[in-house]
Amino acid sequence: MGDRNFEKTADSDVSGNSVPATTTKKRRRNKYVLGCTVLASMSSILLGYDYGVMTGAVLFIKDDLKINDTKVEILLGILNVYSVIGSTAGGRTCDWIGRRYTIVSGAVIFFTGALMMGLATNYAFLMVGRFVTGIGMGYAVMIAPVYTAELSPTLSRGFLTSLPEVFINFGILLGYVSNYAFSRLPEHINWRLMLGVGVVPSVLLGIGALMMPESPRWLVMQGRLGEARGVLIKTSESKEEAELRLSDIKSAVGIPESSNEDVVQVSKRSHGEGVWKELLIRPTASVRRVLIAAVGIHVLQQASGIDTVVLYSPRIFEKAGVKKKNDLLGATIAVGFSKTIFILVATFLLDRIGRRRLLLTGTAGMIVSLLGLGFGLTIIDHNPDKKLMWAIVLCIITVLSFVGFFSIGLGPICWVYSSEIFPLRLRAQGVALGVAMNRITSGVFAMTFISMYNAMTIGGTFFMFAGIATLSWFFFYTLLPETRGKTLEEMESLFAKPMWRSNEKEQGNRGQVELGNAV
Repeated sequence: MGDRNFEKTADSDVSGNSVPATTTKKRRRNKYVLGCTVLASMSSILLGYDYGVMTGAVLFIKDDLKINDTKVEILLGILNVYSVIGSTAGGRTCDWIGRRYTIVSGAVIFFTGALMMGLATNYAFLMVGRFVTGIGMGYAVMIAPVYTAELSPTLSRGFLTSLPEVFINFGILLGYVSNYAFSRLPEHINWRLMLGVGVVPSVLLGIGALMMPESPRWLVMQGRLGEARGVLIKTSESKEEAELRLSDIKSAVGIPESSNEDVVQVSKRSHGEGVWKELLIRPTASVRRVLIAAVGIHVLQQASGIDTVVLYSPRIFEKAGVKKKNDLLGATIAVGFSKTIFILVATFLLDRIGRRRLLLTGTAGMIVSLLGLGFGLTIIDHNPDKKLMWAIVLCIITVLSFVGFFSIGLGPICWVYSSEIFPLRLRAQGVALGVAMNRITSGVFAMTFISMYNAMTIGGTFFMFAGIATLSWFFFYTLLPETRGKTLEEMESLFAKPMWRSNEKEQGNRGQVELGNAV
């Protein structure tokens, strides 16, 4: 297999055998790949910015448009429901017109929605803008990890496919900063500017996407081997490695090894036809396991309560004793910084210590943080006439630690993992299904958070999230194998093994040897 053969030559170098000179030197990160994946990952800024900016904008929308808490819940959470349409359509579009033009399509739709929200004159108009924005966001959030995974070399895939999560966090931080920057303007202007500024990243993304290459794996599925070879040469360390990677992809698609033409005839089902049947109706045992793992990690990511903390952080801090609007917005900026700093740490660890170890460690930290937050909010709730500074500090620290542990583990690994494990023929629409479930789960919790804490107290709500996070840890431990050091073409056989954990130690040891020479 392409990348795997190069990893094995590095392995043999450690054991003392002679190897080609090209594999013994320290491997550098390909700047062309990095540039392309950064541009693709910018699509995730759209999701992050909307989440961040709505956190503060809703404080002013509520007062300006005179809406109640139910409408606030709908306004914040409905975008996730709308984005299901975009992510589902995006999976099909991705297979039909390619990864690159799907990114452009998402940027155009998001631009239209952001412009409509910035010009909204009433709640109904604002909701129409949310609908259009949600579709664009659905496109953007599913395509970034797919494109990045398909372009990335195996040994740096963890780092590169975590970049969409980095940009989500960067977008959230930009949204918080936008809240703070415009908060002192008149109430009927500030929130419109906050939302309207979202057109800027969508324009930059649309222009940048036109300069990116198409995914080599999608090109091979279309029989365009010459174009795919050209992209692989630019994204590999040598022409020999590019040819080996191309051979792997051709094998996965079903193109004979002897085919050396630039264009070959491929199956009529090269644009994603029949994928849903293969995923949901007649899956093989390995595909069924892949689907359970991918959908499970997406659902549990949002069931942990992360989006409620991001969207409702001003309310959480208000419940903890912070009252002034500017102080609330300042505290939310701290949340954004915490998420951003820890996701940067995670990006450099994914290819060094592996997905599984980071995921389990981060989830354990989330459980402890949620228990601490639930305890602090319960104490404050039971002592409304007292200002318990230690409990206020505990709540602030546990919110920051919760988003930090999320960013180390479940945040990036959800996107990395789901973009890696699907077979090529199922990848785009498989990831789209995972993203759709992610957005539905997020929407359900975002649209019911206020109602939940009114029914079971805000402390009790976070104890519930801690329970869900605990169940998540056992799900990850039982069902998610380590994927570090594996090519995309090897994933299906990895999930066909009956005992994943029996090979985990061997995989980890081999990965350390490979990465010691390659990263």
